[in-house]
Amino acid sequence: MQFAQICDRVETDPATAAPVDLSALHGIWINSNPDTSGIARMVMSESDGRLSLQVYAIGPDGLIDWGTTDVTVFTSSPSSRVAAGFTCLYDFGFAETRLQAMILKGLIVLAQFHSFKDESRRADFFVREYFALAHGRY
Repeated sequence: MQFAQICDRVETDPATAAPVDLSALHGIWINSNPDTSGIARMVMSESDGRLSLQVYAIGPDGLIDWGTTDVTVFTSSPSSRVAAGFTCLYDFGFAETRLQAMILKGLIVLAQFHSFKDESRRADFFVREYFALAHGRY
């Protein structure tokens, strides 16, 4: 099989293909829900054509820095050269969180899939939240 859907049928020339434009994802993204108990802020940065993510979540005594991880970037179609979303994985040992995001009307819609790997019997759970780009005006 060469394609799974009609939009997959794109002729490309690898010799002339431009890199994916990551600029829409750069910056500090703030959760639009000030009462979140989850992720408060995300920092997206680029180095050598790769995008990385640093997550800060709400903790009992301030923000919890999840550290930095590389993300896999996706475009909106096989012929697009503009970043439209990403996915990544944070492994905490006792649990892991897979993040999937898309840009929609200037916001990041972030889907979070939290799975526990320990014997705590906590239920795996899903969260969807919206993040706006911080503009440094306030």
